[in-house]
Amino acid sequence: MSQFDVVVIGAGPGGYIAAIRAAQLGFKTACIDAGVNKAGDAPALGGTCLNVGCIPSKALLQSSEHFHAAQHDFAAHGITVGEVKFDAAKMIERKDGIVTKLTGGIKFLFQKNKVTSLFGTASFVGKNGDFWQLEVDDRGEKTTVEGKHIIVATGSTPRPLPLVDIDNVNVLDNEGALNLTEVPAKLGVIGAGVIGLEMGSVWNRVGSEVTILEASPVFLAAADQQIAKEAFKYFTREQGLKIELGVKLNKITSGEKVTVEFTTAKGEAQTAEFDKLIVAIGRVPNTHGLNAEAVGLQKDDRGFIVVDGECRTNLPNVWAIGDVVRGPMLAHKASDEGVAVAERIAGQKPHLDFNTIPWVIYTDPEIAWVGKTEEQLKAEGVEYKKGTSGFAANGRAMGLGKAKGTVKILADAKTDRILGVHMIGPMVSELITEGVVGMEFSASSEDIARIVHAHPTLSEVVHEAALAVDKRALHG
Repeated sequence: MSQFDVVVIGAGPGGYIAAIRAAQLGFKTACIDAGVNKAGDAPALGGTCLNVGCIPSKALLQSSEHFHAAQHDFAAHGITVGEVKFDAAKMIERKDGIVTKLTGGIKFLFQKNKVTSLFGTASFVGKNGDFWQLEVDDRGEKTTVEGKHIIVATGSTPRPLPLVDIDNVNVLDNEGALNLTEVPAKLGVIGAGVIGLEMGSVWNRVGSEVTILEASPVFLAAADQQIAKEAFKYFTREQGLKIELGVKLNKITSGEKVTVEFTTAKGEAQTAEFDKLIVAIGRVPNTHGLNAEAVGLQKDDRGFIVVDGECRTNLPNVWAIGDVVRGPMLAHKASDEGVAVAERIAGQKPHLDFNTIPWVIYTDPEIAWVGKTEEQLKAEGVEYKKGTSGFAANGRAMGLGKAKGTVKILADAKTDRILGVHMIGPMVSELITEGVVGMEFSASSEDIARIVHAHPTLSEVVHEAALAVDKRALHG
């Protein structure tokens, strides 16, 4: 029986990072994962994020943006092209190649850092002295390993919709949406969150007529509503996405077509027929098969493993990180929790502040934010001031042909400390880091305003928003 100092269950962005960091700190480390490649004939590390989530979706978004630009934007640059054709299968092939390369990269990193990679599903058996026993099931072949510390990083799975089963033929989850090899004429999406908007954007750009049905009466309720309203305008008026808010689903029937019967926010009964339907109504923690009940591992009423502020569970030396615990379901949050837990096991005192974890939606324009929204500050009774600046007059944005969007900075009315940064515009997934770093170091809006920003760059809009907090904007 193999014994390890640290055993990580799950090789997603939380698990594989936790395993690598633990190994770097001198622990004998193993990582157990049951992920397989698209063909189903070989292990594939990286979890949902790398295989059927973050990475492949960004590959498709980039491909669809190129196709859209060739059709609509090149002429303004003096570039004339002939008939532009789109090959969905080729786009998927490119995406698959990126995934394969990166999953292989994790395998290399495990070898480099001397992490033992075990294929299979893991479940708790019990304790043997100071060690936890885990059964590893490799397609029916079972072995037992022991770990002094266990890190559960089993991630999440798509939230099911009771009205219809996912078959990934006509009714798709995120995985099915990433593997369409033909462009559906009419595409329905249930859910206007990150996955719904990104996948809707991909297939809309390449020719689908996309309708998004959202239960919430508020668009992007988690985002600052000034930014959300601007985004809604771009998506619906300019890009042609049809987004219905406040929808109540009544019946879904899947046959040659998928028929959705729903009631609108105004109480009107409607029926829509789609060639394909993507269900993207969120994700739920994945604890299936862990045998958590046998060892008393505590879960809450929503299925999340209960942890304290340092990711400790109710069991000694058992930790949990990422989507399977409280907090935002974000790959970078999981990775940082993985690093922090490995370092805590080593006796270090790492720090992770949920308030400075950035959020990004990779639509066009992109949306990103960190910290409090204006609505949250009002609800909490916090006195604040704000500054905004747009990309419309930014030289770099104009040169890119992407001169739309806004940067908004919220700061404490008395101390000027930055409380939130919210953006919609080109490459704001990169620009938001300035807000994250500023908040981590308790910067004021004046600190950002006093920093020299290179010209011409998109970052000048952040600088201008910081100046606007103190009502001294120079270009607006």
